[in-house]
Amino acid sequence: MSAQTIGISFREVMSGGFALGAIDPADGEKRGRAEGSEMTLHAAIDIQDLDRFIAEADHPGGLTGTLDFTPFGDGLASTSGIFNLFSPTGDPKLKLMVYEMGFQHGGKSYYLAGQKDVRQDPIFDLWKATTTLYSKLHEGTDKSGPVVGAGILTLGVKQLIQLMSTMKAPGATSFTETSEAMAKFGTFFLGELWDTYVRHVKP
Repeated sequence: MSAQTIGISFREVMSGGFALGAIDPADGEKRGRAEGSEMTLHAAIDIQDLDRFIAEADHPGGLTGTLDFTPFGDGLASTSGIFNLFSPTGDPKLKLMVYEMGFQHGGKSYYLAGQKDVRQDPIFDLWKATTTLYSKLHEGTDKSGPVVGAGILTLGVKQLIQLMSTMKAPGATSFTETSEAMAKFGTFFLGELWDTYVRHVKP
């Protein structure tokens, strides 16, 4: 990252019921709660170049972190990761927030693929859409492998406040540059939500 490039970084913690053997996230969440099986994703998001991030259609960033999963144990470190914010899909009414992380356990590779569905729906669905990660656990190093578990991870109010407190602007050399980067990211984020939930939704 050059001295002139300013990015954004933050940490996000999401957790919820998650069951091995489930294929559907809703079913996995329900089974996980019943069986006492939970997953927590401790994600560190790194956007190295904020201007490039906003300009590119799929808005890509880096993701590292650890995973706690009841059947596997805690502190499973990432071996790879993908983050996309408001990434377009084949459906013009649907954009995705993508959180994906590879890790290893018991000598095997696994890949957690999660997405938040940001769809053109009534505005009262906004909180759920931006805080609910529908997730599947795959065998292998990417999401082409067989699904061996599923569940739903969520971001609560407390976790959202914690997320805000971790936001930084790598590359910024002054308070002004930091504030401008934060404002630019916030404007982009809120603008995408406005475009999805207000501008394109008929009353």
